[in-house]
Amino acid sequence: MITTELVFVRHGQAQCNADGLVGGPNTCTGLTNLGYAQVEAAARRLATEHQEQPFDLVYTGPRIRLIQTGEIIAQALRIPMSTDERLDGPVHGDADGQPWTAVKTAADGGPHAHPDQQWAAGSDTWNGYLERAGSSLRDIIDQHRGQRVLFAAHGEIVITAHTLLLDIPIGSPAGFTVNHASITRWQEHHNRLGQTRWMLDRHNDTTHLAPEVSS
Repeated sequence: MITTELVFVRHGQAQCNADGLVGGPNTCTGLTNLGYAQVEAAARRLATEHQEQPFDLVYTGPRIRLIQTGEIIAQALRIPMSTDERLDGPVHGDADGQPWTAVKTAADGGPHAHPDQQWAAGSDTWNGYLERAGSSLRDIIDQHRGQRVLFAAHGEIVITAHTLLLDIPIGSPAGFTVNHASITRWQEHHNRLGQTRWMLDRHNDTTHLAPEVSS
């Protein structure tokens, strides 16, 4: 029996993504036209599902690209949207607004390459981010047991969910591709013995995206 369901939708393409920039809070200006089209396609798919099995609410983080993504979904499904600071992406420090190529060259790789080291002055470490975001996501899940909850999310939050619900030890190498406007679904199942386990129903599903809006 499914009791709780978490559906993560990565935001659509943002202008910082198109420009190859680190999109922290000082740099994110929101979605591109392509990004809007991607999220609208995801929202149409979710709205069809919502007619059969209603979702309760959509969560979003504070960056503009997430809020815009959440608003599109919430309006299509006519459900409440809650913006939660705990669902923000990593702190990038001095890398905010810099080209990712330059940041990765200076740090000898991206955030995952040296997970216990900062990738720029004032940034998180990757493992530190996973620990903080995982604790916050666990609290949010506990608040919504028995509900169907949508998340307009960063790719990093999707990876956090996998780390948490697959019980992957912090620091273990685990790579997941998370495309723009992709859908990832987790379901909490209870068996007849009263045991509970989380099952990954799908990851990085982009079948709702036509070729012209995929990226």
